[in-house]
Formats: sequence, structure tokens, C-alpha cells
Amino acid sequence: MRILIIEDEKRVAGFMRRSLLETGYAVDCAYDGQEGLEFAQTTPYDAIILDLMLPKRDGLSLLKTLRQRGVATPVLAVTAKGTVHDRVTGLNSGCDDYLVKPFAVVELVARVRSLLRRGMAQTAALQVDDLILNTTTHTVTRAGKAVTLTAKEFALLEYLMRNAGQVLTKTMIEQHVWNYDFDSGTNLVEVHMSHLRNKVNRGLHPALIETVRGVGYVLREPPGEGP
Repeated sequence: MRILIIEDEKRVAGFMRRSLLETGYAVDCAYDGQEGLEFAQTTPYDAIILDLMLPKRDGLSLLKTLRQRGVATPVLAVTAKGTVHDRVTGLNSGCDDYLVKPFAVVELVARVRSLLRRGMAQTAALQVDDLILNTTTHTVTRAGKAVTLTAKEFALLEYLMRNAGQVLTKTMIEQHVWNYDFDSGTNLVEVHMSHLRNKVNRGLHPALIETVRGVGYVLREPPGEGP
């Protein structure tokens, strides 16, 4: 899952970014409204965290522009203004949720997870064959046994499962699971995918995660799993 934070206070943006990175999300930051608008229009984010008081372009103006241009990405408004009027104004302008500063890390992460579930319009549990991933409890099982994954492996598996049967290229994976700081010249994608494939496939049939040589990776749906 890839998230955009639009926040002019770099200390606050850094705090939110670290919290979400530790949870396994890919995170980009923009520090004014104009930069945030450009990011949001050029990259397919799964959620946006938006400060409503920004330089160059305020948050509500930015949000209205996004909605007018057909960008439906779920938005969590973050602001120091917490009156009922402020919350109603934000929600009426297209925000999906509202978080008042100061806030705890656990609440920020919980709000983002809730927003992502609503945005995906899917249940918390994803299943392909005997592989089950739960986005709420952050757990994975296969054939009834727990599979222990790192935060990045969990994010990779979730992306594969949400696109089961579709071959995902290295570039697609980089753009969705990592962020703008990622060095595409490294072999990190291959390394993480190798570890994930071993954990999910090892000793079990069928081998769900496959490498499509020269193209990318795919999580195969066994016969009868599709719609």
C-alpha cells in the first residue's frame, strides 16, 4: 500500500512517515499544497493524509480540485482545528475521515488501516487457496499454519493477493510497495520476493507465488479459485 502525506511541518510529516513505514506502508511526503496536488495527480496512491492548513494551496482547495478531477483516493484530513464546524466542513469537502492534532501513533495507524479497507471495498481477510492474509490482525496463514513475514514481505503479499492471477512487473511492485526514495537499480525487489516465495511455497502444493522470467511475479489462483 502506498500513502501520500501532505504536511508542511516537516517534523510532523517525518513522525507520520516513520510510523507508517514501520507498519509496512510505502510513504511519500509533500510539504505544500501545490506539490501535494502534483503528487496526488501523477501517482496512484491508496490513501492520502492531508493537512488542511498548507502554504501555496490550502488543503480544502486541494481536495476539491482532486475530487473535481476524478481522483477518488481516500483522504484522512489532519488539522489542529477540531470544532464540529471544522469537521463538518472537511467532510463536506470530500474528506473520508478527520484526525485532530495532537494524536497518538496508534490512532493514526488505525485510521489509515480503516481508510484503506473502505477504499478497497473489501473485507479484512484475503484468501487464495489455503493462503489467508488478514489486514486487521496483520497475520498470514497457509494450510492452517502461521507464516511469519516482515512488514515489507506482508505488503508485497497483500499486493500480490489483491491482484491474484495478474503478472506484476518489477516496476509495478516498486511503485506500489516502495516510494520515491527507492533506488530501482538495486535488487531489493528480487531479494524480498525470493524470501516471500520461500516462506509461502516451501514444502506446500501448489506453489502459489511464481516468477515469470523476464516479466515479473504472479500469485496463481488454482483452478476453481477465480470468479
